[in-house]
Amino acid sequence: MKQGIFTVQSNKGLTDNVFEIKLTGDASGITGCGQFVNILIEGFYLRRPISVCDLNGDTLTLVYKAVGRGTEKLSAMLPGEKLDLLTGLGNGYDLSPSGGAPLLIGGGVGVPPMYLLAKELISQGKTVLVILGFNTKSEVFYEEEFRSLGADVRVTTVDGSYGAKGFVTNIMNEKAYSYFYCCGPEPMLRAVYRESKTSGQFSFERRMGCGFGACMGCSCKTIAGSKRICREGPVLCKEEILWED
Repeated sequence: MKQGIFTVQSNKGLTDNVFEIKLTGDASGITGCGQFVNILIEGFYLRRPISVCDLNGDTLTLVYKAVGRGTEKLSAMLPGEKLDLLTGLGNGYDLSPSGGAPLLIGGGVGVPPMYLLAKELISQGKTVLVILGFNTKSEVFYEEEFRSLGADVRVTTVDGSYGAKGFVTNIMNEKAYSYFYCCGPEPMLRAVYRESKTSGQFSFERRMGCGFGACMGCSCKTIAGSKRICREGPVLCKEEILWED
């Protein structure tokens, strides 16, 4: 974990309530795909955890959803303004078991961490299939960004207004894959778990207090006991997860 002050370079809307912010600062604390940062927003006691979408040198890209007063304030920040970030949080994805044709699945705001992961896997010569799941056409974002990396991209919408109709699980087994990576709301993670044909890794979205393992507020049950999503997670392997009823 590393604390630093970052400067807003740009902050734009991708959909009605999803935004992309680019920051510059010392991002050396970020060591892998799937990690997250914790942002201190002026006037709010708790920091906001946001997954890392992309990293280029000292330029950090975050994609977030404005769902409350804190993230709404973040969405109004202008270039030149400063933010206090804790970086390098979480364990991130292990790329070593990916095989030659990994499948990446992102649902809603679980899409952003898939971007840096896809970028890294493609740079290793992997053939990457990406499935992005949304409720409706107006919520779709980053489809072309993934394509520009060289990924094979499929989009699903629950209402069928764009791409394939239904859930990511409706099409995830249409092509063979060597391994999978997944991030999104927990009902989607459970469904992917049930439908998956290989081993894989899940990135969990949980409400966090401290963001670095002190409060135990974001624990998840595993075969090795409770693990803190902010510390031992957010990425857990398929075989270790014990789903709670």
